Amino acid sequence: MPTLLSIIESSMHPNFGRLYHKLGFEEKIVNSIRKAISLLKSQQPDFIVAEFFYGYGNNYAGVNISNLDVFLSTLQKYSPHTKVIVIVEKSERQYVDKLNELFPIHAIFVHPAKEKEMDELLNNNSL
Repeated sequence: MPTLLSIIESSMHPNFGRLYHKLGFEEKIVNSIRKAISLLKSQQPDFIVAEFFYGYGNNYAGVNISNLDVFLSTLQKYSPHTKVIVIVEKSERQYVDKLNELFPIHAIFVHPAKEKEMDELLNNNSL
């Protein structure tokens, strides 16, 4: 059974649990990047769905672009074949491209992410 890791850090993250189940995915849910990194050390999901938050000012030590930098770096080490799906606010969409230059991002959805679009993406990329 393919697995999908949802990193839910805000109430804006869409709940597509029924869709994932319908498509045959086992969904794992964590509520922080730290927990997601810990999980990666023992499990390698097929897909990851996470929200992107741009690191304005010194929010992320002034070195990283977003909340996902450290996680994506760790992902390359423990699960390089995992496909990453990012959900982002329209106002921060431009910054995802900078992150994508450093780490591969499979797909980008702008809030509000639509279930139909996620369904199409996962159906076209089934394992």
